[in-house]
Formats: sequence, structure tokens, C-alpha cells
Amino acid sequence: MKKVISVKPIEGKKVEIVFSDGVSGVFDVTPYIRSDFFRRLEDEQYFRQVSLFFSGIGWPEGQDLGPDTIEAELQITSLCR
Repeated sequence: MKKVISVKPIEGKKVEIVFSDGVSGVFDVTPYIRSDFFRRLEDEQYFRQVSLFFSGIGWPEGQDLGPDTIEAELQITSLCR
């Protein structure tokens, strides 16, 4: 099963992602923040608390995104296999 092995917050409500298969890229969280569940991510300090959560990424108050969702919308920056 593919999983996120590294996540780093960057400007513009985006995160740099590295998957277990070496694929890496930038994932824009902005479209998700429009929903009530993710609205807390509007706060920049809170957004920067992103971390690995199971196979995907998550934040302290339970907001999370799985690897399939991230992969489907990832702007790929490199393929290292």
C-alpha cells in the first residue's frame, strides 16, 4: 500500500509530499478548506502543524487526508524509483 512518508507545509496552504514509492510533489489543500471540517486550517499556525497520520497526513484536531486523495491531486515534482 502506498503511503506518505514525508510532509512539509509550504506557503499558500500547500504541502510538499513524498510517497513511499519515491513520487514527490506539491499538494494544494486550499479547496478542502472551504468545507466546515477543514476550516480550522485557515489559521496558518495551525496549518503548519501538519504531520504524518496513518498512511496520509493530518492535523491535531482530527482533520486528515488519505494517500489516495493526495495522489489524485498531486502536482508531481519528481519521480525517484
